[in-house]
Amino acid sequence: MADSGTKAATHPSSEGSAPSPGSMLARQRVRAAWLFLLPTLVVLAGVAGWPLFRTFWFAFTNANLGSSEPPEFVGLENFVVVMEDPDWWRSVRNTFLFTGVSVTLETALGMIIALTLNSRFRGRGVLRAAVLVPWAIPTVVSAKMWGWMLNDQYGVINEMLLYVGLISEPIAWTVDPNLSMVAIIAVDVWKTTPFMTLLLLAALQMLPDELYEAARLDGAHPVLVFFQITLPLIRGPMLVAIIFRVLDALRVFDLFYVLTSNSSESMSMAVYARQQMFEFQDLGVGAAAATLLFGLIALFTIIYMLVNRNSVIQEAA
Repeated sequence: MADSGTKAATHPSSEGSAPSPGSMLARQRVRAAWLFLLPTLVVLAGVAGWPLFRTFWFAFTNANLGSSEPPEFVGLENFVVVMEDPDWWRSVRNTFLFTGVSVTLETALGMIIALTLNSRFRGRGVLRAAVLVPWAIPTVVSAKMWGWMLNDQYGVINEMLLYVGLISEPIAWTVDPNLSMVAIIAVDVWKTTPFMTLLLLAALQMLPDELYEAARLDGAHPVLVFFQITLPLIRGPMLVAIIFRVLDALRVFDLFYVLTSNSSESMSMAVYARQQMFEFQDLGVGAAAATLLFGLIALFTIIYMLVNRNSVIQEAA
């Protein structure tokens, strides 16, 4: 009996433990997982995969919306046209400038608001709900609303600045190329900061209170507590929030299109692709621009995954 007990302790039964990768049960679980995923994969292939493949194909053809002739393969000609177009490089500069400035401001403001909402005070729940209102408004609606507010003839922004004496005459915020980017970034920061706040607040609420109680007993300064306790602990969620916003900002379309009326001086890469496709009816060049934008977003995603994987491996080691 003792021997059998020893064997049972030394060689536990497979019941309740994970099956080995080559076992029958493991293969059955893999097949079941693929069967459950199959409907979703089919829908994604039809909704996203096929249009994406068609876009890639058009990028290598002379497809034109105004022509009834079938498109012909032209190789990399469309990509050369895009690369030689100054408007494309201007749109790349605008997109990167918009992404860098807006994501930085949204992260900083989101962190400040999240830290405020994470503290205990009366009416905190109502304030949390109110903060999310700009994010809940559709982007086109908020862009149109801000376009009216920034109008140089009847906009309330100019009226307020004239009233307090900060300007001497109305400013065409969305028409002037030197100011349109400022207006676009301001509108995006107003709308998307609540998104960053929500993600950062969720990360802050997961932190253990014991660490802050110990820091309070040690007399640590709040700024020191933030940089040595809070920031390192929420680095992972904060990086996820940042990469989400970077990927979203790189493909921005609606804010630029609504606020600047498709101006070549202040267009994004997505607006450039749309202009080539539908206004100039050059589907091949527009598809090439869209393909370059897709490749850029995919590159950022791969870099993030590699960096995140290396950091996880280093932490595990």
